[in-house]
Amino acid sequence: MPFSLLVLLKLAGSLGLFIYGMKVMSEGLQKVAGNGMRRLLDAMTSNRWRGVLTGLGITTIIQYSSATTVMVVSFVNAGLLTLRQAISVIMGANIGTTLKSVLISWLGFANIPLAELCIPIIGVAFPLMFLRNDRLKALAQFLIGFALLFLGLEFMRDNMPGPSAEALAFLRDLADLGPVSVLLFVLIGFLMAVTLQSSSAALALTMVLCENGTIGYPLAAAIVMGENIGTTITANVAALVGNVWAKRAARAHLLFNVIGVAWALLLFAPYLHLIDAGVRRFAGGSPYTEPGTIKYALASLHVSFNVLNTLLLVWAIPLLERVVTRMVPSRGDQDEQYRLEYIDTDVPMPPELSLLEARKEILKFGRLCRRMLGMIRELLVATDPRERERLLRDVARYEEITDRIEEEVIKYLTKTGTEARNEEISARIQGMLAMIGDLERIGDIFFQMSKAMERKMDDRLWFTPEQRQNLLEMMDLLDRAFEVMFRNMEAEPAAVSLDAAVVVEQQINQLRDQLRKVHLRSIEGGDYNIRSGLVYNDLFSSCEKVGDHLINVSEALAGEL
Repeated sequence: MPFSLLVLLKLAGSLGLFIYGMKVMSEGLQKVAGNGMRRLLDAMTSNRWRGVLTGLGITTIIQYSSATTVMVVSFVNAGLLTLRQAISVIMGANIGTTLKSVLISWLGFANIPLAELCIPIIGVAFPLMFLRNDRLKALAQFLIGFALLFLGLEFMRDNMPGPSAEALAFLRDLADLGPVSVLLFVLIGFLMAVTLQSSSAALALTMVLCENGTIGYPLAAAIVMGENIGTTITANVAALVGNVWAKRAARAHLLFNVIGVAWALLLFAPYLHLIDAGVRRFAGGSPYTEPGTIKYALASLHVSFNVLNTLLLVWAIPLLERVVTRMVPSRGDQDEQYRLEYIDTDVPMPPELSLLEARKEILKFGRLCRRMLGMIRELLVATDPRERERLLRDVARYEEITDRIEEEVIKYLTKTGTEARNEEISARIQGMLAMIGDLERIGDIFFQMSKAMERKMDDRLWFTPEQRQNLLEMMDLLDRAFEVMFRNMEAEPAAVSLDAAVVVEQQINQLRDQLRKVHLRSIEGGDYNIRSGLVYNDLFSSCEKVGDHLINVSEALAGEL
């Protein structure tokens, strides 16, 4: 087939259909699984083997290892997953994604008229999309994604140009360089995975090249090695906006695969011959001489590499943790502030001690909410568009952190409550649960305030100097309310005083009422833009709601639920 722009576009379209089908199939699987993936996430513990099984289970369900690793990085970023736990989960994810390589090699390259079956599969799935049952709709999405994936693979095979002396000249030159050739094709595999953002798509493309005789078994194996490194880039890119722990988790994924590729390259020839022996015994042909068997050899290589690498390095997780900690040093408190510092759900403690540790964590949670108030204040007065974008991202990230911390601390307190033996401890747990709920809602309110300011900026609306000053005054009162709440948190239960909290809450309510009256008069008099006035009203009303939640925390500390 002569190579032309049309052939290139056909190949690109076939590859796009394959990747899109894989995405639709994965999303459908996630929906069909329902809460199963969340239950698997709850299984993450400091036990390395359970972590591996968790990563394996999640990736088996969603069949997209990059999604698993990005999710793990986000959990580490929030401090809800330790670096050691994250490494074990990532190892399991590497194994889980190999299922797709087996599926592609057995179905996509077998003598089964799968492409002819894809259209009937879509015909069966399409009516299911219009049913009210969400599970059946998700099943339809999975079936359609499955059909599109293999249609794309079939089109790739049909549109891949056959080998010619001119087209393969550069590959022949690269193939005659001895060990350097292997390293060059590892680099090609790395670039393929980075470009396609999917190791499975890169592996499928490699299998197509092998089936057409474009490349042979050893060079294809080198490409597969490079693809295993390239697939780690997604998580590392996602970690760029995270804290130091997220960066370390992503770097651990990269380091894990690089070490695996290093030992595989050192044993490259015997390793390939070992796989060759297994393929000859099973398929009746050698991948060195029969291109039709290379697909089985590559699938075996992909699976065995990830399984062996995990079995070898799962014992070295503490060492990997220390290495990546040195690779990505902390920049100070800004990097360390998101970790659950005091509680550990895997270490049993007496209820009294558990509540002491939980109280420290709640205090730290409150300080995080106070930092969100500082971001909102900065956002109100910021004039640099880049600074505004940074603040909006930070508020959104903090809001996500508050959600996850609430979930983790509630789970910890609930577990502690099952071990409580007296009413006093049960009452304290109820108070702490109420405090966690109020602090999480404060985070939600600050996030909604940031979105209101974002809409104001997008619509090019402006506050008058008086409006801005009034909001700053309201935020000063909230800062005082936070300070009172922290004093009560740090005091002994019997020494908690509500007097100061009530005074600040009354001042906040009075200022809110005063601003509302002035605001309504200004609206009637046409003193400023109505749309900006609505945003202004939302902001000072939201500040008053934050004040309500702050005094609720003090009341919970005093035992007044």
